[in-house]
Amino acid sequence: MSQRLRDLIKQVRSCKSAAEERATVARECAAIRSSFNDDGANRHRNVAKLLYIHMMGYPTAFGQMECLKLIVSPYYSDKRIGYLGLMLLLDETSEVLTLVTNSLQNDLNHTNQFIIGLALTALGNIGSLGIAQDCAQDVEKLLSSSNPYIRKKAALAAIRIIRKSPELADSFMVKVLTVINEKNHGALLTGITLIIELCELHPEFVTSIKKLNPVLVKMLKCLVQSGYAPEYDVNGVTDPFLQVKILRLLRYIGTKDAVAAEEMNEILAQVATNTESARNVGNAILYECVQTIMGIDCEPGLRVLAVNILGRFLMNKDNNIRYVALNTLHKVVEADIQAVQRHRNTIVDCLKDPDISIRRRALDLIYTLVNDSNVRVLVRELLNFLVIADVHFRADIVAKLCWVTEKYAPSKRWHFDTILRVISIAGSFVPEEVLANLVTAIAQTPDLQGYAVRRLYAALCRDMSQATLQQVALWAIGEYGELLVGGAVHFEAEEEPIQPVAPEQVVEIVERLLQTPFVGLTVQQYALSAAIKLSTRLPTCALRLKAFVERYRTNIDVELQQRSCEYTNLFQWESVRAHVVDHIPPPEEKPDADADAKPRQQMVAPPPDVRGDNQF
Repeated sequence: MSQRLRDLIKQVRSCKSAAEERATVARECAAIRSSFNDDGANRHRNVAKLLYIHMMGYPTAFGQMECLKLIVSPYYSDKRIGYLGLMLLLDETSEVLTLVTNSLQNDLNHTNQFIIGLALTALGNIGSLGIAQDCAQDVEKLLSSSNPYIRKKAALAAIRIIRKSPELADSFMVKVLTVINEKNHGALLTGITLIIELCELHPEFVTSIKKLNPVLVKMLKCLVQSGYAPEYDVNGVTDPFLQVKILRLLRYIGTKDAVAAEEMNEILAQVATNTESARNVGNAILYECVQTIMGIDCEPGLRVLAVNILGRFLMNKDNNIRYVALNTLHKVVEADIQAVQRHRNTIVDCLKDPDISIRRRALDLIYTLVNDSNVRVLVRELLNFLVIADVHFRADIVAKLCWVTEKYAPSKRWHFDTILRVISIAGSFVPEEVLANLVTAIAQTPDLQGYAVRRLYAALCRDMSQATLQQVALWAIGEYGELLVGGAVHFEAEEEPIQPVAPEQVVEIVERLLQTPFVGLTVQQYALSAAIKLSTRLPTCALRLKAFVERYRTNIDVELQQRSCEYTNLFQWESVRAHVVDHIPPPEEKPDADADAKPRQQMVAPPPDVRGDNQF
């Protein structure tokens, strides 16, 4: 006699190794297969054991036909196991599934409601296109059944049918409008779900259900204002599942319909103010209410109320709720940015969250909140976050931070200071086009040149490990080295002024930089170009600079060797050298037609060095 499912489970759980488990399962599968081949006795018990074996991940394809034999059995206990096996062991692409169509149609017309329920459940789970077309008429008939249990199952099967065969939706449109008068909450819930599915597949169907708006509003008001109902109560909320579905259907009805939206305003305000947010069921209703408010043409005060709900979500301890709030605010910000701005501090605090997904969504939202009036505050917060950000997170922060800085910079000096700090914190992540824009801004702003070269010199003295800082600083020192040793530079009251330095100190910083272990070939090329320029800007150090350049005449790198030879020859012609390394005229900035849509891509070509290279 075949062992029971309970005995098989005990036997598998007692196995001490994976090999022992595989052997046990193999023996049981052999016994089940032998039983199927002999007389098929205890077929439902053997199929039940196959389902357990299937859940453990072992192949059980040989039992598919046995499921069909159980389905045609007249007994409910056999059909229950058969349909369960059908849904677990097969999918809609299985060829075996075509053999079950006739059995499904027979069971859909059975007198036993539970057998009808089994057939409808199977149809709703694995119904293929062919089965959906064959059984559509039977399901449509069952939608009018007097039994709410059957109507509920039929609505779910109808959803599967119209998803597989959208052209059959017309046959359900008339029937489905009657479900709004359902008294049974289960049948009403599935009926509204079917209506929503029809609205998604056929937007023109929304027009025919607009007349249901007063009924839905009244129904939702009854749910919100009703007292304790034990059969529908979930953590103190009356049927939250039905409330969510009604709110979602109201969103479809109220979209681009001012009259329908006006009828909803009062009940939406009641849901938003009366629903308790201490539990997840309340938060689910509030979230759907916010989605509905933002999806229709409602009053401005109602929109502010919805944004405030999302603001409360941001202070929730649940990571999922905070993520949903950030995601929704990102969509809302285009419709009502001022309401979202009120929660700016809470959004900024999300940057400190340990969950990286929340930090990323908060970062994206902050970028959309930046404007001319708050750019200083938000960029300061982003810079503070950049200091502690993960390495793999920095590239995205730097790119967007530089874009925001260039787009909303209140002044050239603030733009320079911000980009310089970004370079000092995460220079290796700064895109080349950002550096090119910074160089262009310095070259085009004479009042900024003295300030910029002194700031870059001071930054280089503090930290010589950033390659991007080395490049920009060497370009500025070479181009405007004379402003380092003299000339008046205006500093703001809160800024620490940087005093002029001696010419020898300027040359020394260039020499010392090349002695550090962080210098690459590109930086050495910048240093040689800066040296030849400084030979005319700082004539008292010309001999020292000439000796510095001559060191590279025998360098192993061909590029450095060639530069050194060419620059050394220039030292022999004083008059020519002065003209060759004279200040380069600032480039003309090209207009960027897409500046508001994405980070700048126009990136003006930087001034060439004395050899004609595009090297800042």
